[in-house]
Amino acid sequence: MKRKKSTKRVAKKIGNNDLRREIIKILKRNPSVALPAKLISKKLSVKKNTEKIKPILDELVASNVIIEKGRFVYQYKDTEGLGDRKTAVGKVDMTRRGAAFILIDELENDVFITEHKLHGAFNGDTVEIQYWPTRRGKRPEGQVIKVVKRANSQFIGIVKISEKFAFFIPSNERVNSDMFVALKHLNGAKDNDIVVVEVIDWKEGTSKSPEAKVMSLMGQTGDSDLEMKTILINNGFNLEFPGQVLQEANNLSDEITAEDLAQRRDMRAVTTFTIDPHDAKDFDDALSYRVLENGNKEIGVHIADVAHYIQEGSALDKEAFERSTSVYLVDRVLPMLPERLSNGLCSLRPNEDKFTFSAVFEFDETDKIVSRWFGRTLTHSDRRFTYEEAQEVIESGAGDFSNEILEMDRISKVLRKGKFKNGAINFETDEVRFKLDEEAKPIGVYLKVRKDAHMLIEDFMLLANKEVAWYVSEKGKEKEIPFVYRVHDEPNPDKIANLKSFALELGFEINIESPKSIAYSFNSMREQAEENEALKLLTPIAIRTMAKAIYTSENIGHYGLAFTHYTHFTSPIRRYSDVLVHRLLHKNLEGNIYRTDKEELELRCKHISEMERKAMDSERESVRYKQVEYLEQHIGEEFMGKISGIIDRGIFVELNENKCEGMVEFIRIPEPFEIPESRLKAVGITTGKVFKMGQEVKVKVVDADKEKRQVSFELLDEYTFEDFDNMN
Repeated sequence: MKRKKSTKRVAKKIGNNDLRREIIKILKRNPSVALPAKLISKKLSVKKNTEKIKPILDELVASNVIIEKGRFVYQYKDTEGLGDRKTAVGKVDMTRRGAAFILIDELENDVFITEHKLHGAFNGDTVEIQYWPTRRGKRPEGQVIKVVKRANSQFIGIVKISEKFAFFIPSNERVNSDMFVALKHLNGAKDNDIVVVEVIDWKEGTSKSPEAKVMSLMGQTGDSDLEMKTILINNGFNLEFPGQVLQEANNLSDEITAEDLAQRRDMRAVTTFTIDPHDAKDFDDALSYRVLENGNKEIGVHIADVAHYIQEGSALDKEAFERSTSVYLVDRVLPMLPERLSNGLCSLRPNEDKFTFSAVFEFDETDKIVSRWFGRTLTHSDRRFTYEEAQEVIESGAGDFSNEILEMDRISKVLRKGKFKNGAINFETDEVRFKLDEEAKPIGVYLKVRKDAHMLIEDFMLLANKEVAWYVSEKGKEKEIPFVYRVHDEPNPDKIANLKSFALELGFEINIESPKSIAYSFNSMREQAEENEALKLLTPIAIRTMAKAIYTSENIGHYGLAFTHYTHFTSPIRRYSDVLVHRLLHKNLEGNIYRTDKEELELRCKHISEMERKAMDSERESVRYKQVEYLEQHIGEEFMGKISGIIDRGIFVELNENKCEGMVEFIRIPEPFEIPESRLKAVGITTGKVFKMGQEVKVKVVDADKEKRQVSFELLDEYTFEDFDNMN
């Protein structure tokens, strides 16, 4: 109390110099908290709130005594014995206990931040922090100064209502704060309803909970539809488009004017068709084929001209950028664009004239590309093929446009052969698909089969992507033209060395002398896996050792595809990266040179890459949920499977019949096990019994927990009476 009275007396009588010292004292007394100006005023009991101390705070910031990012923190120096305090920007990775690690690209170690130093930051947020070294080890510690960008604005959970107010409890365990909901913002929600809320006031600079409003009411706990929506929301994807965005989409015209036609190459008379999945609605690519007068073949890759409709800076454009990608769950698609665009205006539906952006290639009699052209076009799809229909044409040699499809299939195989000869890696893995009933409940599981029709489309899309990137890069040879590249770095040497040791135990040697030899080894491993089932387990492990492909303005090439230049040009309906590529390419066609701000472009690339990862996480979660939901119907049934992983807690088994995975916990096996560092086997301590990766075993489904996304198996027929006698 004495200190408080003294501070009051001094604050009323002292001048600016003394007030300056008092502010520094307050900030030094609170080294773990970033204080807002209003709270500093309160501690000084200065009248008129921040008006009197604001000039002093500004002067302290300018002289680098304190740091200001909405709140104020004292800038400690090494001479003060508290370590050199630095600032950085990173992403919040929240733990379930409420603390967080801040992931910062420039730092070798993540920065640890306790719950009370997060200052309102949520999981996934981009934050600016102050951090310092610690005596306990290498990992630095810090505090959040400012939230730079929120990862989520909407959350799903339960609303609790009292007489005067309500509060919202998020279902995501890594969201560390409840939220206040005013009764006027309940939108019809009742006590204990599951709802989606949107934050309307984060209450930054205070200790108060964020304020939210109810956006929509959801279904019941355990309902599949609710779980899919929860996956999307928890990964940062809003379920609905804002009203302004929908209004903009609805106001777009489908008219093709004389001016439009004058600015485009008219290719409506050239044979053109699409090949897509049977349930596709957003046809964003088409192929055309014709024989030229000189006998050469012309193949056009025609892509929906989304940028024609989405004007830079519009509400539509901003929303598409924020989403950055469509998200494909097992039973639904959350589109990047409103349906009027994705399934209507932009979709290259048959027998309709459409605005397209095209890459047109001329092949000579040796299948060499002798010319290439890029530009805006007007096209007309003559036929819509499903993959199955196109495959039937390839296999039978008959049907609509059979000559065109067969010739394109032949050329695609030439392109594919050249790609692998140059060192591309075959990353094909088993892709699980579900047969769903009318309520989206899984009633069957099967593997997607990739045939020539799928690879035909893939090969020509790869060609267009590669050539567009090469064109812009070559045009900017003397002075760089900032562009969006899709890059894939070379493997990490340490990870590859570990993989080599892992593979040797399964009888396969990986040549790690060079990146190219590693690629050839991976492809050889896949070929041998056709005869050796155990090697199939190496493929997903090998993929995990690879760097992640990302979007960036720095071109380092694409290691996995063995391309020196690569971008994404072919799917603008579902990828915002491609919209950016279309805009930049268009501005740099013919004699034009356009250079955007590279730093700003790189920030956009980072956001798009982050949203892509979130979409992939969402897709994996939905597959996992449906696998558990499927096996829930088969509790008590027995299956054959292969050991697909070994950890301290138990053995993972992948079922042969449906590729669903579950765990046999060691507590369900009648002896303890020892696991070597390689984790390729588990050895029974009592009997010496060995379980190896890839070993075939028989299991029974004993539990399927949809909430935890976990399946439990029981091992069958692996122990005899003699084994039990030995244990006793």
